[in-house]
Amino acid sequence: MNGSVAILSRRDVLELLDRHGLHPSRALGQNFVVDPNTVRRIARLADIGPGDAVVEIGAGLGSLTLALAATGASVTAVEVDRHLLPALREVVEPAGVAVVEGDALRLDWEGLLGPTPGAWVLVANLPYNVATPLIADLLDRVPAVGRMLVMVQREVGERLAAGAGDPAYGAVSVKVAYWGRARLVGRVPAAVFVPRPNVESVLVDIRRHAKPAVDPATVAPEALFALVRAGFAQRRKMLRSALAGVVGPEGFEAAGVDPRARAETLDVAAWGRLALATLPNP
Repeated sequence: MNGSVAILSRRDVLELLDRHGLHPSRALGQNFVVDPNTVRRIARLADIGPGDAVVEIGAGLGSLTLALAATGASVTAVEVDRHLLPALREVVEPAGVAVVEGDALRLDWEGLLGPTPGAWVLVANLPYNVATPLIADLLDRVPAVGRMLVMVQREVGERLAAGAGDPAYGAVSVKVAYWGRARLVGRVPAAVFVPRPNVESVLVDIRRHAKPAVDPATVAPEALFALVRAGFAQRRKMLRSALAGVVGPEGFEAAGVDPRARAETLDVAAWGRLALATLPNP
């Protein structure tokens, strides 16, 4: 840790909000972390240091940003709320952080991060309403991000990290397993946020595979994920009913998948076999 970088306390955050006339936006799902020990713990779990390139989404007032910078990593902070930007820049630019205004769901990621696969680590405190689509989009479209450590609502984190047969297992679980491996690595109490949320938060570590779990040269990702979504759209039904008109008896037989099974029992490899047996592919 770089001892020259101070970490914001609760008092610091409240003073910043007051001095800049700011109020957390409910529409943007803003809950600022105000506990130095929590942001240091997140930075430690991110496993970063000198020589690492880190991008933070939703930097807010810079509490976590400073902890990331204190590791010696090179940090780029992305923030969509233009009202927060003056305070954020005041806090983090003296620590050498580059601040970028932008919406993470619409950002030119290749322009920002470059084309090199796995060159960046992403760290973020993500609001509930954007967490799942954003993580899915980053996995699909931004190979420059090789690892993620994200703080999300507990239910979202459980879905991201779930394996076949787990109660939380769903279509997004299959997508994550296709691209990488996700693990729950910690909980974050509501008391460390301002304002205090009404939900539990968890930390999820996602590490991209060197290659997708299903070879995209034999099964197009778009076809695979369309099949997965169709299967989970009627998750209480047996697959022969949920995928009626899409997968016939010969498809299930060729894939080695029991047509009486339900979507949540199939791992990503089984979904890949089913797609290969039944759908147009490259």
